[in-house]
Amino acid sequence: MSDVKYTQDQLDELSERPFTEEELRNAKRVPFARTLRWRLKFTQEEFASRFAIPLGTLRDWEQGRSEPDAPAKAYLKVISAEPEAVARAINQTAA
Repeated sequence: MSDVKYTQDQLDELSERPFTEEELRNAKRVPFARTLRWRLKFTQEEFASRFAIPLGTLRDWEQGRSEPDAPAKAYLKVISAEPEAVARAINQTAA
């Protein structure tokens, strides 16, 4: 983690301009599973349970230890588009 401290003016300037090519190359990528979970406001445990994803698998995806395969990526995209419908479908098949 960087110990660089910015003034408010510096932060404002950074937020008002596009990234440079170098900044984009060096930017840390946040896994889609993590941003999706954050957007839906679930803990890892809640997200994994609600969408029938093994908790260890979700943690591995979020921490970059593994990548979702093609079917899992498609599933995450469907969750992103229709989270309530997916949750209903999962609950109907589990009953």
